[in-house]
Parts: sequence; C-alpha cells; structure tokens
Amino acid sequence: MIDWITPDWPAPANVNAMFTTRTIGMEADKKGAYAGLNLAAHVGDDPHIVQANRDCLNQHLPASPLWLTQIHGSRPVWIDSDSETLEGDAAMSRHPEAVCAVLVADCLPVLLCDMAGSVVGAVHAGWRGLAEGVIENTVQALRECSYSDQIIAWLGPAISSRHFEVGEEVRTIFIEYDRQAARAFIPGKEEGKWYADLFSLARQRLSHVGVSRISGGDLCTYSDPEKFYSYRRDGKTGRMAGLVWMTRSPDK
Repeated sequence: MIDWITPDWPAPANVNAMFTTRTIGMEADKKGAYAGLNLAAHVGDDPHIVQANRDCLNQHLPASPLWLTQIHGSRPVWIDSDSETLEGDAAMSRHPEAVCAVLVADCLPVLLCDMAGSVVGAVHAGWRGLAEGVIENTVQALRECSYSDQIIAWLGPAISSRHFEVGEEVRTIFIEYDRQAARAFIPGKEEGKWYADLFSLARQRLSHVGVSRISGGDLCTYSDPEKFYSYRRDGKTGRMAGLVWMTRSPDK
C-alpha cells in the first residue's frame, strides 16, 4: 500500500491523476531524510530502496513512468515520441497508458489535460521554470496536438508563500513580465526579501494562455513534514511525484 492524493478537478473520464505523499514506502519504519516513499534516484538515497518504492507505485499505474531529468528550465517533452530526449521540466503524452510524471519537494506540480481527453501533461514548476515560461510552453504544445482548445489544470502541493522567501531579483523578474505579479509577493523579514506565492504566479501564467479552469493550490509541503518532503525545510530530502495519464477506451 502507498498513499496518494487524487486531484479534485473536472477532468474527462479517461484521464487519471495522482500525487504521491511520503507517508508509506519501503522506508516507512525508518527515520531520516528519505523516510517514506522517496521516488527520486538523484538525491542520495539507496538506489535499491528507490527502485522498490517505484515498483510499489507501478502497481497502481498502467505502465512505468518515463522519469525526466529535470533541469529547472522551460522545456516540455513528449514522452511517447522516440525522437525526444527525456531532459526537461514537463512531460506530455498523446497516447493512452503513457504515464507523465514530475518529481517535486516544494516546487509546484501542475497537472494538465484537455477536455477532449486527448492529451495530458505534468509540469515541474519552480520559480525558475515559471519565470522562463514552462507552463506557457507546455500548454501551447498540448494545444497543438489536442482535439479541444480547452485545457484545465490542477495545482498540487508546493511550498506556500508563508515559507517561501526570495530575493528582490526574483520579484523583479516576474514583475517585468507582468506587473500584476506584484500581488504574489509580500515583504519579508529583511529588506530586499519577499515571500512569494507560487500558486498565484502559476495561476497568472495559466491565465495568460487562456487556462481558466484551475483546481487545487491549497496544500503546503513545508508545513506538513509527516505527509510531504520539503527541500526548503530539510535540505537533504526525498521527492514526491505528480502523475497523469489517459486510459484506453473500452472498445480498444
């Protein structure tokens, strides 16, 4: 058994999605940075335990996810295309049972699908990716292959503004793109520091590309150490996964 959150969003019946928590895993009885269902192979955990955790996850999926090499950039990747490299910060699919996945531990996971149930995507949206346009790039790529222009989004657990302090340079980047982004920042404890609202920034970016049906965005990774990994809170830590995929129709 593993624990996950099922997104509450108006997705088509053939679109499935989940967000894993750290609550249960091969290290459930252990303490420490990776205790629980760590799914990341790049953070220093025992690779055998990571693989065992991934095997547990795979029991609940139609296929093993094709894990990206995430680089905090803005490149979306079609995971079901042989010509694509798996280096990027958004996974997209046009085919049933291909599982899109991103790993996070404070960065914002954004799950996407169209209302025709013909394309899906999972976005890893830290502040750098948000600033560089990872959401806009992914929505645009999905629309190019979609049977519907209407894209919907679910914002998964991420660090909340109460705990996410950034410098003036980060605020400036977002405001130069859209002055309305100033609403997503409140003054920090020190001069030149600001608390940033990733959820608000993501909603603004989604709005810019015509995505208005947005769900989620109310769970903080930092404030719940029993359920979520948090890099800002712990430094050395595991990763959770946001996943989305399409099922085959009964007549296939």
